[in-house]
Amino acid sequence: MVEIAVMGYGTVGSGVVEVLTRHADTIARRAKEQIHIKYILDLRDFPESPFRDRFVKSFEPIFEDPEVKIVVETMGGLHPAFDYVKRCLENGKSVVTSNKELVAAKGAALLEVAQRNNLNFLFEASVGGGIPILRPISQCLAANEVIGIAGILNGTTNFILTKMIREKTGFKEALALAQKLGYAERDPTADVEGLDACRKICILASLTYGKHVYPDQVHTEGITKITSADVEYAADWGGVVKLIGLVEKEDDGRLKVLVCPMLLSRESQLANVDDVFNGILVRGDSTGDVVFYGKGAGKLPTASAVVADVIDCVKHFKARKYLFWSEGSPDYVEDFGEYRSAFYVRLEAEDPAAALRGAGELFGGIETLKRRDAGPDEAAFVTPALEEKKFAEKLGELSGTKILNTIRIADF
Repeated sequence: MVEIAVMGYGTVGSGVVEVLTRHADTIARRAKEQIHIKYILDLRDFPESPFRDRFVKSFEPIFEDPEVKIVVETMGGLHPAFDYVKRCLENGKSVVTSNKELVAAKGAALLEVAQRNNLNFLFEASVGGGIPILRPISQCLAANEVIGIAGILNGTTNFILTKMIREKTGFKEALALAQKLGYAERDPTADVEGLDACRKICILASLTYGKHVYPDQVHTEGITKITSADVEYAADWGGVVKLIGLVEKEDDGRLKVLVCPMLLSRESQLANVDDVFNGILVRGDSTGDVVFYGKGAGKLPTASAVVADVIDCVKHFKARKYLFWSEGSPDYVEDFGEYRSAFYVRLEAEDPAAALRGAGELFGGIETLKRRDAGPDEAAFVTPALEEKKFAEKLGELSGTKILNTIRIADF
């Protein structure tokens, strides 16, 4: 029998306990060991829980108990999660986590501690929730040179944008509906400002290319500036607006990494990933494009991925799973100003026709867009591909205009 502890009894932690209990026999058959939950760490009381005798309010009993071989961390946040996880790894206990903030910020450091102590630190649930993605990248696609990864990594923002596209709903109304349905937190900042997607693309980039990419190295934009007008112009262009996390490896070995809204052609495999679904496209030199798709988030989907990692830990007590990346460096991620993209631009001008002529001269040709009910002073266009810094310079030279929004054009 393998004794484990669960730290955090919120949505995911309670789901882990439920899955381990409900499927105990199946899990034991697959792990070739019975898995028993000895401790559940939470500061709250659960007097009605059937597991009430296993709750503790201090980390120390878990840390000090030599019988506990695996610790599941589902508390979230950096502190005290980082300290607890590091101490567990230093004390002979493998760790499984769903904590994307922890892995995105401290993954390299914790993987190094795990490697030094011949233990496992696994985190499949931190990116796709119930959608398998880290294991396929590290195992199934290991023979590929991964050219790039692009993903719809946040179900909340995808739900909001889907409502704006399908039902012509405004951003605030769509957000309120997401909160009402339980898809968005009371404070939705991490979702709508792109922070959640940023953490996930950092983990994907770090695992795929072998060096840590930190969240503060990633240019990140959310969806709060997207309007119904942008959605309508995107439709005229022949596409949709999606919040995308992107990483690509450049010829010089540096990475291009960003999170931002993008216009996707309707021919893109990600264009029809709607509602709360996530989709992650991995482009390999041998496989071509492979897409991983599903709801991912939620209590039981995320818990299932956590429990799968627990089973993996049990199977690899004597042979550590190779999952590792080294610390990153300031020059590992390409300067944002060097990124190349075509751009969608929406503006106001006293003379829109003159503004469009000027844009055509500045950018060397543009594609003009139209929408029903556009105001008389409104115009929109798409530029050819150019570097971010050159785009900003040319946009600043476009006189007599007020820039309302700009969105990058995806090429996948």
